[in-house]
Amino acid sequence: MSLLDSRTRPTHQWLRPVAVASAVLLLGYGLLRLLDRLDGHSDKGAWAWNTGHTLFLLGVLGFAALIVGLHGLLRTRSSRLRTLDDVAAPAGLVGAAAFVWVILGDLFPRFADAVPTPGLVLYGGPLLFELGLLVLLYRAAAARLLPVWAPVLVLAGFLAIAVNLNLLPVGAALVLAGLLPLRVTPRPVA
Repeated sequence: MSLLDSRTRPTHQWLRPVAVASAVLLLGYGLLRLLDRLDGHSDKGAWAWNTGHTLFLLGVLGFAALIVGLHGLLRTRSSRLRTLDDVAAPAGLVGAAAFVWVILGDLFPRFADAVPTPGLVLYGGPLLFELGLLVLLYRAAAARLLPVWAPVLVLAGFLAIAVNLNLLPVGAALVLAGLLPLRVTPRPVA
């Protein structure tokens, strides 16, 4: 039994460029965040803040597209794996939506005032996003669309960011390194 439905492979050529671009956008956000804090504080509303958060927003939207694409690519006949995919993808998308909510609040203070971010969204959203994406990346590795070490690099990147937001560029670089080898056709068995 194949982990992939061969009928869906050719339609996902956009997946790798979107994955790489999303990680590069996250890296750009991390670098601008560090630049913004060179004087010891963040200047909300300044060019580095706004540009960085816009890059972050675009990156999260790209990661959401990656989640949808991986879910579509990893079609399988196994009901257990299908259920796993069907739980991971919405979890990741709910988490991405939570990130979007927080980013919009950072970019637009009136939005944050009008729709305050609940703690569950602030803390639970990123976790759902990361878990959903990681499950799909591990499934992609099992389908030989990624090397087995690639999801580990993405996990290490997420952990670095969680430990300290000043490590965002390092974490984003790890995420980028983990997503660079993504393919939409399985690697040959060595």
